[in-house]
Amino acid sequence: MNQLVIKLATLRDVDQLQRISRQTFYETFAASNSAENMARYLEEGLAREKLATELQNPHSAFYFAELDNTVVGYLKVNTGPAQTELQEVEALEIERIYVLQAYQGQHVGQRLYDRALQLAAQARAHYVWLGVWEGNPRAIGFYQKNGFVAFGRHVFVLGDDAQTDILMKRVLPGSA
Repeated sequence: MNQLVIKLATLRDVDQLQRISRQTFYETFAASNSAENMARYLEEGLAREKLATELQNPHSAFYFAELDNTVVGYLKVNTGPAQTELQEVEALEIERIYVLQAYQGQHVGQRLYDRALQLAAQARAHYVWLGVWEGNPRAIGFYQKNGFVAFGRHVFVLGDDAQTDILMKRVLPGSA
């Protein structure tokens, strides 16, 4: 495998962000959800305008994982008021890590996660947190392997289906 590059996405990348977001979300969740709910989320939750707004939020950042100039995955992190739930100053939220199915098992997700940890250190965050669907054991295992522990739950609505996410946290070295 050639060199994997992690690069910051900008507003110029909104169309590529929408493509990778929709493709990876579909690959990850289509088999477990109705076609109607998937279509609604892909259209509304990953709309170009919504992603453009997120790209312009100074408390959020998107990173692409590129291999041979092809985006194979991405990361979205939030700090402060951009966090979806906790919104604590000393926290960094990993809102999304997605990798194309064809590249899973090749450490792309790990590299994106490592970038999130670098960002957390730069932000002097005390901990990193995220929400992961309870029906996604592969992702739960990935986060547990990386030192995350469950601390709560919240509801994620996909179309008309209220689903439960497990909230997980990893306290960073040097933090109480």
